[in-house]
Amino acid sequence: MKLVRKDLEKDNAGQVTLIPEEPEDMWHTYNLLQVGDSLRASTIRKVQTESATGSVGSNRIRTTLTLCVEAIDFDSQACQLRVKGTNIQENEYVKMGAYHTIELEPNRQFTLAKKQWDSVVLERIEQACDPAWSADVAAVVMQEGLAHVCLVTPSMTLTRAKVEVNIPRKRKGNCSQHDRALERFYEQVVQAIQRHINFEVVKCVLVASPGFVREQFCDYMFQQAVKTDNKLLLENRSKFLQVHSSSGHKYALKEALCDPTVTSRLSDTKAAGEVKALDDFYKMLQHEPDRAFYGLKHVEKANEAMAIDTLLISDELFRHQDVATRARYVKLVDSVRENMGTVRIFSSLHVSGEQLGQLTGVAAILRFPVAELSDQEDESSSEED
Repeated sequence: MKLVRKDLEKDNAGQVTLIPEEPEDMWHTYNLLQVGDSLRASTIRKVQTESATGSVGSNRIRTTLTLCVEAIDFDSQACQLRVKGTNIQENEYVKMGAYHTIELEPNRQFTLAKKQWDSVVLERIEQACDPAWSADVAAVVMQEGLAHVCLVTPSMTLTRAKVEVNIPRKRKGNCSQHDRALERFYEQVVQAIQRHINFEVVKCVLVASPGFVREQFCDYMFQQAVKTDNKLLLENRSKFLQVHSSSGHKYALKEALCDPTVTSRLSDTKAAGEVKALDDFYKMLQHEPDRAFYGLKHVEKANEAMAIDTLLISDELFRHQDVATRARYVKLVDSVRENMGTVRIFSSLHVSGEQLGQLTGVAAILRFPVAELSDQEDESSSEED
């Protein structure tokens, strides 16, 4: 997704102009749109024309319309998005108040205006427009003296750092210069990895090289991590995967990505984190039910006690037609983050999101047991009766 322009006022009203660049962006757009928003985009309208002789014909004309959104239809298979609404800006072909359906398309810009842009919507724009958020695979392609640190998104490969160090050849009886230069090279690559790879997002780091360079580099990196007690690298050690490539140039990454062991490991990496979070929740529900809550009321009460460690919430809830209900979910997300909790927003298009939907769409893993909440709930419901 490309952000063309963002005009927001102090009260968070305003408009944003975006260009969806790939099918996944249509899903992001669907989650940004709400009934009552104003959408301006190019569209095709069938217009009746009358010639000088009085004969009536119809032409399809491309024009730009501004609609007040009334209905949103998303086809998840074709990644197509249709938005129905009434025209709210004067146009020579379409009367004010006339109904029209705009079909949003990749690589065609649109402007979306809202009376209130909340934190969840703004975060989705940030994630959709920042390739690093969708890049859940990173790669280090290297040979002696040359390395490229890359982020791999579904649509492109971004080079985040290039490391070049001149390494002298080994001389008979004296390898010290070669070894020192190699160590300096490895150290710079480690620094580039730490600087450019966000391990919260990245699920797998490919280390590709010809020969034994990758093994020697990984041995060096984790030996240093143990010596310096580098928790970031040690905790994410399982994410590093060594594969063969013909060189340390960026184009060699394609060979590494085609490796069958890599393709099986990378299948749906983005969703792997969500699947694990949901699995952790079910385990907690089984072994420590006082630390696993689901359902909005229970989760809100746990949040009041500042007990939420991880909030699991479906993006479907943010598409709720009722503004007050939607605002309630947004408030919950903001509050959990303020209390230093982790928020995982699940895609309802994914199997893990569907599973969460069966649990009301909102669940939480708690920092500490909160046993009395279920009792309070029972008491309040019996009082209501």
